[in-house]
Amino acid sequence: MANYFAPSGGLPPQTDLTTGRAVFTDAYAVIPHGTMRDITTSALPHWQDTRLWVIARPMSGFAETFSQYVMEVAPGGGSDRPEADAGAEGALFVTGGTMTLTVGDRTETLAAGGFAYVPPGADWTLWNRGDAALTFHWIRKAWEPAPGVAPPAFFTASDDAVTPTAMPDTDGAWATTRFMDPADMSHDMHVTIVTLQPGAVIPFLETHVMEHGLYVLEGKAVYALNRDWVEVEAGDFMWLRAFCPQACYAGGPGPFRYLLYKDVNRHAPLPRRG
Repeated sequence: MANYFAPSGGLPPQTDLTTGRAVFTDAYAVIPHGTMRDITTSALPHWQDTRLWVIARPMSGFAETFSQYVMEVAPGGGSDRPEADAGAEGALFVTGGTMTLTVGDRTETLAAGGFAYVPPGADWTLWNRGDAALTFHWIRKAWEPAPGVAPPAFFTASDDAVTPTAMPDTDGAWATTRFMDPADMSHDMHVTIVTLQPGAVIPFLETHVMEHGLYVLEGKAVYALNRDWVEVEAGDFMWLRAFCPQACYAGGPGPFRYLLYKDVNRHAPLPRRG
């Protein structure tokens, strides 16, 4: 059974040093788990007994395509009106507790490791019917239409039910758990779990158009971001704008795993003049 880090809030004692690992640059940001405290939570309309950490939001000149929340729903909490934007699609990944998710006339119960895709315009509800806190990631994006392409349908999956795809020439040391079918052009985003075994590497500086959100679920590593090497561990979040160079060394002693968002499968928008 995998372990998925979730923040617990609280506040450090007055005797703690203020020095930390948080950094925001014009190419990337690192939001360590130690910044996710009670005083940095938010609330949402029409959600009961719920708080959240907003760890990514569209920003001009930075990452512009998505928002990402770490949600914490107390027992009995939830919402019958979770999404205010009819054009938004959602990806949900459960890190703790039990989620009761209803989309249309279909109800699913998701435990830790469970994943759900909610299409734009869906009629859905989400409640915590369990006895423990429900924690999950909620990634939101405005679905981008394409000629002759319909939005994806609602579906669920789970970390333990999807066979990881080994990256070429790595002998399984670097693998990706793909919740969306890469060949399905209805998806304009992919949400996956990347797993690197101890000592595994991303052996080149990836530099590409996709924006990224990387939330570390488990383990630790040293990550190359633009011109810097940063040490990250479970609970940390890395937020990358397009074309930010990136690479990784997994530190061990266990696997290094992160939940990854990227935008895919659409033309780059072009400016209109006149």
